Amino acid sequence: MKTYVATPTKRQRDWYIVDAEGQTLGRLATQLADTLRGKRKPDYTPHIDTGDFVVVINAEKIKVTGDKLNQKIYWRHSGFPGGIKSRTLGEMLEKQPEEVIRKAVKGMMPRNKLSRQQLLKLKVHAGPEHTHQAQQPKPLEIQN
Repeated sequence: MKTYVATPTKRQRDWYIVDAEGQTLGRLATQLADTLRGKRKPDYTPHIDTGDFVVVINAEKIKVTGDKLNQKIYWRHSGFPGGIKSRTLGEMLEKQPEEVIRKAVKGMMPRNKLSRQQLLKLKVHAGPEHTHQAQQPKPLEIQN
């Protein structure tokens, strides 16, 4: 019995759209990461990018459990002494709601070159409008 290995020339990439309104951040991020990696497909191969494109709309309307809006902190550093900055999740949702989902999905991906390439297939939009109508994205079913 032979083992099937997907090749980049034989992969089929679909476009999916996800409405993030009312979705829990972590549960949504795990399923988006699986779709980007191609783990929902029967021809999944770990070292080949067989994943699909995902368009996320209404990123500003996600929900989180507990008091994470005030307690979860995002850190960044400029590289200079004393250059550390922090923002809470509530502040991030006001200023950069797209980055909240992008950082959550990035944290669920493996740390390698392939996952950085797969993360480029994630398109996040704060509101209900998106610029990918030409690709005719299909709705992606998210299990809660």
